[in-house]
Amino acid sequence: MQIGAKIKALRLKKGLTQEELGERTDLTKGYISQLERDLNSPSIETLFNILEVLGSTPKEFFDDTANKQPVVYTKDDQTSFTDQDKKYTIEWLIPTSNEKEMEPVILTLNKDGEFKQFEPSLSETFIFVLNGRIRVVIGNEEYIAGEGHSVYYEASSHHQIFNAHNGITRLLLVATESYL
Repeated sequence: MQIGAKIKALRLKKGLTQEELGERTDLTKGYISQLERDLNSPSIETLFNILEVLGSTPKEFFDDTANKQPVVYTKDDQTSFTDQDKKYTIEWLIPTSNEKEMEPVILTLNKDGEFKQFEPSLSETFIFVLNGRIRVVIGNEEYIAGEGHSVYYEASSHHQIFNAHNGITRLLLVATESYL
């Protein structure tokens, strides 16, 4: 069995780049590339982590059997990534979010934190500010939203989210077209 080819097929099915899979599993893009080309073999723990992020179980991966899609997801189903430089943490709330029309995440912005800038796309974004305050830049326009406020926009221009609070800001973000 070629484990690398199966990992790559699952990653492509989820619409993830090697870099995005690396972010979600705390692995480098280079390591993911080596795995996919069968130049390196993952430990069992690493393989299981990759499979979790890709929405697959070891049984499905090795047996090619499909289990029924869960309806309720627990904290164990979530994965997260922290960018120390941009001072944010993103938590993917369901492991199969890239396969769905909506991708729900919790975004935590530390003081002076910013989420990465996104290119224009067909996606739509909904944000609910759980606590703190954000500044949303869409094209040349800027918007401020505080705790309890909702934000909704079509991502047809460059867009980015910044922490506009003197502390930690947390928000629920749901995007379509899975671009996070």
